[in-house]
Amino acid sequence: MLTSLSIKNFALIEHLEMNFSDRLSIITGETGAGKSILLGALGLVLGKRADLSSLKDKEQKCVVEAHFQIDTYSLQDFFSDNDLDYEAVTIIRREILPSGKSRAFINDSPVNLNELQELGDFLIDIHSQHQTRELTDEEYQIQILDAIADNQEIVSEYQQHLSRYKSLKAELKKLLSEKDSLSKEQDYNSFLLEELLTAKLKPGEQEELENVQEKLSNVEFIQESLDKSLAFINDEQIGILHTLKEVKFALQKVSGLSAEYQLLYERVSSMVIEMDDITGELANQSEKLVNDPQMLELVNQKLQTIYTLQKKHQVNSIDELVVIQNELDSKVVLAGDLDNVILKIESEITDKAIVLDNLSSQISERRLKAAPVLTDKITKILSQLGMPDARFEFEIKPSESFLHSGKDEAQLLFSANRGTSFGLLKKVASGGEMSRIMLAVKSILAHYLKLPTIIFDEIDTGVSGEVAHKMGDIMKEMSGEMQVFAITHLPQIAAKGAQHYKVFKSVQGETTVSELKLLSKEERVVEIAEMLSGKDITDSAVNHAKALLN
Repeated sequence: MLTSLSIKNFALIEHLEMNFSDRLSIITGETGAGKSILLGALGLVLGKRADLSSLKDKEQKCVVEAHFQIDTYSLQDFFSDNDLDYEAVTIIRREILPSGKSRAFINDSPVNLNELQELGDFLIDIHSQHQTRELTDEEYQIQILDAIADNQEIVSEYQQHLSRYKSLKAELKKLLSEKDSLSKEQDYNSFLLEELLTAKLKPGEQEELENVQEKLSNVEFIQESLDKSLAFINDEQIGILHTLKEVKFALQKVSGLSAEYQLLYERVSSMVIEMDDITGELANQSEKLVNDPQMLELVNQKLQTIYTLQKKHQVNSIDELVVIQNELDSKVVLAGDLDNVILKIESEITDKAIVLDNLSSQISERRLKAAPVLTDKITKILSQLGMPDARFEFEIKPSESFLHSGKDEAQLLFSANRGTSFGLLKKVASGGEMSRIMLAVKSILAHYLKLPTIIFDEIDTGVSGEVAHKMGDIMKEMSGEMQVFAITHLPQIAAKGAQHYKVFKSVQGETTVSELKLLSKEERVVEIAEMLSGKDITDSAVNHAKALLN
């Protein structure tokens, strides 16, 4: 509930601070005195947009601060979800700077307007004769029925399953689309994969094949070169090996004469050993060399296959081809696995639909039982509010699809006069009738739900006498369950309040300001008497005011 409100530099208000009770609070004042300014200031802390025209003094900032007692509203999740500090008495502050910039705070933490509006929906419901649209909304009508049917818990369970059901449906749609795309590529991907698998590619294979190809393509030239090299090394007269051995023999004779000669001898000896080894390797390579046209043909074919695949896939190595092969394999396997995943999700969707159908049937059954109870309650209240012939009927039809709160499509039908047929509430009810119907609905809901603070803004327009008395009684009764404010011009309603505030204008120097004052018992008598007879208050008006207050 709203416990206090502070307003600085807003419209015609310089500075106002007021505390409120948890009962019925009445706000009265002449037309233009500033009641709409009060609602405008409250609108700021509830997340409404503002501009520089809201500032009384354009050089100073505007500050509106409201304190709310929220410990019975179960709002801890909201604060947790928005990373805000939860306080049983929560402070909402809105500032409008001379620059036009607006700032909002919840318990001193900066917030955006969306967060402020979301919290505001839990805290205050401002209702006027022109704000009855929600009553014609089918979803709101369903919520009213659910309150009477005590469906909150089962609807919450239904909505949890519905959330999962919708996410499964979205996932299935995505997978089916993916499967469709993969199916179109499946044949081509399978063909490409088969090509790569047939090639039996191995990392490093290309280099080996290219070496083999080079040898087999130049067998005669290589043979000639190897044989010539062996001849140069092994010739008995002028061969390299023979000559080196002669050098070694000569140096051996002088190696003992100095360290230098010994070193030269050792080096030549090493060369002889190396040349022996080279000679053996040359002979070995010469013997292994074979002219094999058939092998050359196989190597050429394998290399051509590799080159063709590399060109097709625009890569330069077998390693890159292997990567592509693995990717294609994953795609082909995924296409097969998708069917299994899709079947599993479809099965879960079917199971979830069965649960939703069962829950929605229970919800619908309870609504059907609650509908005549609700319409009977509304009818009785409206009879007291000057609408004795009002009749209501809920038309509840099953839907083919799962809706937000079940499978019911509900419409509230209304007839204001005896002998007239039912019609849709939004089409046949007048503005005054809608106001009284909304008051009746709110007064009923106050016994079933924890409603936010409600402000009735002149919904009594067009009524008087005993109907006004009854409207006041209903508001007073509602205030036993919740905090209620009534902005009114009717003395019958004004007399019902536990607190009475007056909005008035005064001239201070060269400026006009709006003020809000909590009236004493004596001041209430004067205010109500003035509402009865005008500025010239008569004794009978005073006596009438006292009678109303008593």
